Amino acid sequence: MRSSTSVRPRGVFEYGMWWFTRLSGLALILFAAVSMGAAFVLGGRTQLDMPAMFRWIFFPNPNHVINSDIPDVGQGWSNVFWQIFSTVMIFLAAVHGINGLRMVIEDYITRPLLVKILRTALLVIWLGGMVFAIFVILAS
Repeated sequence: MRSSTSVRPRGVFEYGMWWFTRLSGLALILFAAVSMGAAFVLGGRTQLDMPAMFRWIFFPNPNHVINSDIPDVGQGWSNVFWQIFSTVMIFLAAVHGINGLRMVIEDYITRPLLVKILRTALLVIWLGGMVFAIFVILAS
Protein backbone atom coordinates (compact mmCIF):
# COMPACT_ATOMS: atom_id res chain seq x y z
CA MET A 1 0.00 0.00 0.00
CA ARG A 2 1.34 3.40 -0.90
CA SER A 3 1.53 6.31 1.46
CA SER A 4 -0.32 9.44 0.40
CA THR A 5 2.20 11.76 2.01
CA SER A 6 4.88 13.33 -0.13
CA VAL A 7 8.29 14.50 0.96
CA ARG A 8 8.41 18.28 1.10
CA PRO A 9 11.39 20.47 1.84
CA ARG A 10 11.29 21.90 5.34
CA GLY A 11 11.93 25.55 6.04
CA VAL A 12 11.67 28.63 3.87
CA PHE A 13 15.30 28.42 2.67
CA GLU A 14 15.02 24.77 1.67
CA TYR A 15 11.75 25.38 -0.14
CA GLY A 16 13.21 28.38 -1.95
CA MET A 17 16.28 26.41 -3.01
CA TRP A 18 14.04 23.56 -4.16
CA TRP A 19 12.22 25.97 -6.47
CA PHE A 20 15.45 27.68 -7.50
CA THR A 21 16.96 24.38 -8.60
CA ARG A 22 14.01 23.59 -10.85
CA LEU A 23 13.76 27.09 -12.33
CA SER A 24 17.50 27.52 -12.80
CA GLY A 25 17.65 24.19 -14.63
CA LEU A 26 15.00 25.42 -17.06
CA ALA A 27 16.74 28.78 -17.39
CA LEU A 28 20.05 27.08 -18.18
CA ILE A 29 18.39 25.13 -20.97
CA LEU A 30 17.02 28.38 -22.39
CA PHE A 31 20.41 30.08 -22.06
CA ALA A 32 22.05 27.20 -23.94
CA ALA A 33 19.43 27.43 -26.71
CA VAL A 34 19.96 31.19 -27.09
CA SER A 35 23.74 30.68 -27.16
CA MET A 36 23.44 27.94 -29.74
CA GLY A 37 21.18 30.05 -31.92
CA ALA A 38 23.54 33.01 -31.70
CA ALA A 39 26.53 30.81 -32.51
CA PHE A 40 24.77 29.54 -35.62
CA VAL A 41 23.72 33.03 -36.70
CA LEU A 42 27.19 34.51 -36.19
CA GLY A 43 28.81 31.97 -38.49
CA GLY A 44 29.96 29.21 -36.19
CA ARG A 45 28.09 26.47 -38.04
CA THR A 46 30.37 26.54 -41.08
CA GLN A 47 33.70 27.73 -39.74
CA LEU A 48 34.29 25.87 -36.47
CA ASP A 49 34.94 22.30 -35.47
CA MET A 50 32.60 20.69 -32.92
CA PRO A 51 34.68 21.26 -29.72
CA ALA A 52 35.20 24.94 -30.56
CA MET A 53 31.49 25.23 -31.36
CA PHE A 54 30.51 23.89 -27.94
CA ARG A 55 32.97 26.20 -26.18
CA TRP A 56 31.50 29.08 -28.14
CA ILE A 57 27.94 28.06 -27.37
CA PHE A 58 28.27 27.61 -23.63
CA PHE A 59 30.75 30.38 -22.94
CA PRO A 60 30.65 33.02 -25.67
CA ASN A 61 34.18 34.25 -25.28
CA PRO A 62 36.00 35.59 -28.36
CA ASN A 63 39.23 33.93 -27.21
CA HIS A 64 37.68 30.51 -27.79
CA VAL A 65 37.44 31.11 -31.52
CA ILE A 66 40.40 33.42 -32.07
CA ASN A 67 42.19 30.86 -34.26
CA SER A 68 39.22 30.35 -36.56
CA ASP A 69 38.49 31.97 -39.90
CA ILE A 70 35.62 34.04 -38.52
CA PRO A 71 36.35 37.73 -39.12
CA ASP A 72 35.98 40.23 -36.27
CA VAL A 73 34.86 37.67 -33.70
CA GLY A 74 35.55 40.11 -30.88
CA GLN A 75 32.92 42.52 -32.11
CA GLY A 76 30.20 39.87 -32.09
CA TRP A 77 30.79 38.48 -28.63
CA SER A 78 32.62 40.90 -26.36
CA ASN A 79 29.90 43.42 -25.73
CA VAL A 80 27.88 44.24 -22.63
CA PHE A 81 24.96 41.99 -23.56
CA TRP A 82 27.13 38.85 -23.83
CA GLN A 83 29.09 39.75 -20.71
CA ILE A 84 25.87 40.05 -18.68
CA PHE A 85 24.49 36.94 -20.39
CA SER A 86 27.61 34.93 -19.49
CA THR A 87 27.68 36.26 -15.93
CA VAL A 88 24.05 35.32 -15.31
CA MET A 89 24.54 31.92 -16.93
CA ILE A 90 27.66 31.15 -14.87
CA PHE A 91 25.89 32.35 -11.69
CA LEU A 92 22.86 30.13 -12.31
CA ALA A 93 25.02 27.12 -13.17
CA ALA A 94 27.29 27.60 -10.14
CA VAL A 95 24.47 28.05 -7.64
CA HIS A 96 22.56 25.16 -9.21
CA GLY A 97 25.58 22.85 -8.89
CA ILE A 98 26.62 24.02 -5.43
CA ASN A 99 23.07 23.53 -4.16
CA GLY A 100 23.12 19.98 -5.50
CA LEU A 101 26.42 19.30 -3.74
CA ARG A 102 25.02 20.84 -0.55
CA MET A 103 22.05 18.48 -0.70
CA VAL A 104 24.34 15.48 -1.23
CA ILE A 105 26.42 16.52 1.78
CA GLU A 106 23.37 16.95 3.97
CA ASP A 107 21.88 13.63 2.83
CA TYR A 108 24.97 11.47 3.26
CA ILE A 109 27.12 13.07 5.97
CA THR A 110 25.84 12.41 9.49
CA ARG A 111 28.33 14.36 11.61
CA PRO A 112 27.07 17.94 12.15
CA LEU A 113 30.57 19.44 12.45
CA LEU A 114 31.70 17.83 9.19
CA VAL A 115 28.54 19.09 7.46
CA LYS A 116 29.31 22.65 8.59
CA ILE A 117 32.93 22.38 7.46
CA LEU A 118 31.94 21.05 4.04
CA ARG A 119 29.20 23.66 3.60
CA THR A 120 31.73 26.38 4.44
CA ALA A 121 34.18 24.87 1.95
CA LEU A 122 31.44 24.88 -0.70
CA LEU A 123 30.73 28.55 -0.01
CA VAL A 124 34.42 29.46 -0.31
CA ILE A 125 34.75 27.45 -3.54
CA TRP A 126 31.63 29.10 -4.95
CA LEU A 127 32.78 32.61 -4.05
CA GLY A 128 36.26 32.01 -5.47
CA GLY A 129 34.85 30.50 -8.62
CA MET A 130 32.43 33.39 -9.13
CA VAL A 131 35.16 36.01 -8.66
CA PHE A 132 37.40 34.16 -11.13
CA ALA A 133 34.57 33.63 -13.66
CA ILE A 134 33.51 37.28 -13.58
CA PHE A 135 37.13 38.35 -14.02
CA VAL A 136 37.49 36.09 -17.06
CA ILE A 137 34.20 37.32 -18.54
CA LEU A 138 34.99 40.99 -18.09
CA ALA A 139 38.65 40.72 -19.10
CA SER A 140 37.96 39.01 -22.41
